[in-house]
Amino acid sequence: MASNQFELNDPPSDAISAVKYSTKSNKLLVSSWDRNVYLYDTDAASGGKLLRRFEHRAPVLDVCFGDTDEDIFSVGLDWDVRRIHPSGEQSVLSSHASATNAVLYDPATRILISASWDSTLHIHHPYSSPDKEPATLPLPSKPFALSLSPTKLVVAMSTRAVHIYDLPALSLISSQSSQPPPNNISVEPFQRRESSLKFMTRAVACMPRDEGFACSSIEGRVAVEWFDASAESQARKYAFKCHRQPASSTQQQQQQQNGNNGAAEGGEQQPLDIVYPVHALAFHPVHGTFASGGGDGVVTLWDAVAKRRIRQYQQYPVSVAGMSFSQDGKFLAVAVSPGFEDGGEGEEDGDDGLGGKMLEGPVKVFVRELGPTEAKGKGSGK
Repeated sequence: MASNQFELNDPPSDAISAVKYSTKSNKLLVSSWDRNVYLYDTDAASGGKLLRRFEHRAPVLDVCFGDTDEDIFSVGLDWDVRRIHPSGEQSVLSSHASATNAVLYDPATRILISASWDSTLHIHHPYSSPDKEPATLPLPSKPFALSLSPTKLVVAMSTRAVHIYDLPALSLISSQSSQPPPNNISVEPFQRRESSLKFMTRAVACMPRDEGFACSSIEGRVAVEWFDASAESQARKYAFKCHRQPASSTQQQQQQQNGNNGAAEGGEQQPLDIVYPVHALAFHPVHGTFASGGGDGVVTLWDAVAKRRIRQYQQYPVSVAGMSFSQDGKFLAVAVSPGFEDGGEGEEDGDDGLGGKMLEGPVKVFVRELGPTEAKGKGSGK
């Protein structure tokens, strides 16, 4: 079955920061720098349907569903962790000391986790103890990306540090802490690791069967690791190059003028690649394969176990900003919006309302309907 793709109507008007499918239905959340959260029904006729739009006072950097697909949580540049109720009313659960860049909800423990550039995590219990002061977990450096597996939280940070926490332990310790604000807690990570990638982490995503995780960097690489700390399992971890395009003749000439002639040790001229950041990762909930999306506007499906590329889709017009698989794995939402990958600074493209400039280019959300075996791993019998 050939894949079928459609574009959502009524997209955001500025860069997209996150896309998240519900685990209960095919409703989709989209957060944007235009200070809004959008709720779509992707089951609707081609083009989908915008159900609600929730305005915020500052750009929204991340969003997620809670227990139901009518309960929404958001974070952004106003430093607040917000709950958007079914009525549309918003309440503030906590406030960090800097921009809040990530938020996740774990349905098993029913805790909400927010991350901030103030180098902390806030652990909320929005259903069991909605009025309780959230616990604050200090981190050694700024968190850049978070992801949940069924039992673990992976936190990738600015110093290439990666902390892996046990979710039941995190839930228990945070629920028992009742100190005055900031209600700091101390939780020893299940594992402490150093990223396999030399450059800044851009995204992290956990395997759906609790086996491990993948992380990506700004330098066009993805690393795959396993939670099992045994020497045998750790020997399986690997990293690979991706989201790179051959440089044009003009670009190669510019590199030579800048002192990088691409010459190998023996003096032979080597072809140059343009390296793009890998902005987004998402694991398929059924097959366990994963998708990567980069600044080159390309989405690629990978088999993490077989270490093979499954397929690569037609290039999108601008950078891939975010991706999410639906709960049954039948849909893949791909958000695209302009980035700085091509060296543009956006001076001529209008004011973003915060004293900055917006880049020119399309802002769109595509929903791809996958065939029954389209995301299945090579040789998989599942």
